[in-house]
Amino acid sequence: MKVIYFILAMTASMFLCSSTCLATNDFKAPIWQIGGHMQTIIPSLFPLVAKQTYVRERWELSDGDFVDVDWTEPPEGLDNTQNKPVLVLFHGLEGSSQSHYARVMMSSAKQRGWLGVVVHFRGCSGEPNRLPRVYYAGDAEEINTFISIIHHKLPHNEIYAAGVSLGGNALLKWLGQYPSDALRLVKAAVSISAPIDLKETAHSLDKGVNYWLYSKHFVASMKPKALQMAQRFPDYLDTKRIQAASTVQEMDNAVTSVLFGAKSADEYYEVNASKPWLLAIQTETLVLNAKNDPFVPFDTLPSEAEVSSTVHLDYQAEGGHAGFYGDADQDAPWLAERVFNFFNATQQSQLDAVLDPLIHFHPSSLYQ
Repeated sequence: MKVIYFILAMTASMFLCSSTCLATNDFKAPIWQIGGHMQTIIPSLFPLVAKQTYVRERWELSDGDFVDVDWTEPPEGLDNTQNKPVLVLFHGLEGSSQSHYARVMMSSAKQRGWLGVVVHFRGCSGEPNRLPRVYYAGDAEEINTFISIIHHKLPHNEIYAAGVSLGGNALLKWLGQYPSDALRLVKAAVSISAPIDLKETAHSLDKGVNYWLYSKHFVASMKPKALQMAQRFPDYLDTKRIQAASTVQEMDNAVTSVLFGAKSADEYYEVNASKPWLLAIQTETLVLNAKNDPFVPFDTLPSEAEVSSTVHLDYQAEGGHAGFYGDADQDAPWLAERVFNFFNATQQSQLDAVLDPLIHFHPSSLYQ
């Protein structure tokens, strides 16, 4: 199966690669990774970092459901003298703590002496959740709950948040919908390959070669879980409609939008998109996307006029979708370097903001 996907990706990329593949920018894909499709699929099929060992913790939620989170080390083992920065990562559609990007980020966090944690959305940790509910692409309230739990557990540790793909959209929506909470709870945030315009991304995902390379893969993962939920909660979901679904949008029409309470998938996409909330973000935030992302159309990404002054747009010429897999990545993965460099820069700028008035203070000002 890996070989088939590899051949399909190479063939599609050779024919569909746009001129942006030849542009130079901060990230440069290996010469053999031709185009966005290969730059998306290769990291997934051949992960750069080995499977990570985690400490799993289950959080019981107020509605009677649960989520599982994976820590790089037990948070209970830290004392007040170990105020390690915390990186909390929200995965993408059907992702987990073993997704290739999660391995890269958690491994890099450990190397830097940080504490890492991957929060699994409901139903994504290998065990069905208890309620007739799934995870939603823009569930800001859920993100607020998760980060608040981490802050309660580690009140003396600085928290940094990152979200990939669907998780990136949910994180951005939270940052804009809960700006005061976000500013209090996290020091900085990064979204990676977020489908900020969900509707356009979903439509793109189900068309042409994208359907064969990605949509079918997502549906194959989503459908068994949805059918199992339909058996447990027959009053909520239509088994025949789920069985007939062959695209991501059809799955969202049959399952996600129904449980969310929307009239259709398109309405669900509009309500959950982060794009309308970007102007309200107050936290220092990096939005990292590749121009050659196969299913997040570049023309749907926000301009500087559509985001607040604390949101920094980084649109790389290459990288694919949640890829950014470079030649020298074995020792220092480009994606992790970009994310942690941004976090370090915000740390320094926040320190400068505190120290600058002290440095330029003159006693005579007291008597003016």
